[in-house]
Amino acid sequence: MMTATGTTALLGVAAEAALAVPGVAALQPHLARRLAAAAAPTRADTTPPEAGIRADRAPDGSGWHIEVRCVLTEGRRALDIARNVHDRVTDALITHLATHAAAEPVTVAVTVTGIAAWHDAA
Repeated sequence: MMTATGTTALLGVAAEAALAVPGVAALQPHLARRLAAAAAPTRADTTPPEAGIRADRAPDGSGWHIEVRCVLTEGRRALDIARNVHDRVTDALITHLATHAAAEPVTVAVTVTGIAAWHDAA
């Protein structure tokens, strides 16, 4: 049974927060998902945004460690965008957990996996 504080719910909250940051073009799936998608090229790409987020319980069970892998748009400082993603995802997860009476420590790591080129169609 999925709970509002389970891994799947946290992945969705983190993905939504990260994608709302100006300068984030997309979330980058982990290598395993990309390889699986490449092995089945006839299947349409239905990778959910949550695929770019990884949520693990802390080894001692005292909280969550979240990894966000994102592709940014060009024209902005990657460091500024990554900090903004970190802060927004952290705030969203803390708020989500507190709302569901499950306040726990959350650590967030942001990895920029690429910069998407932006081309004007004019």
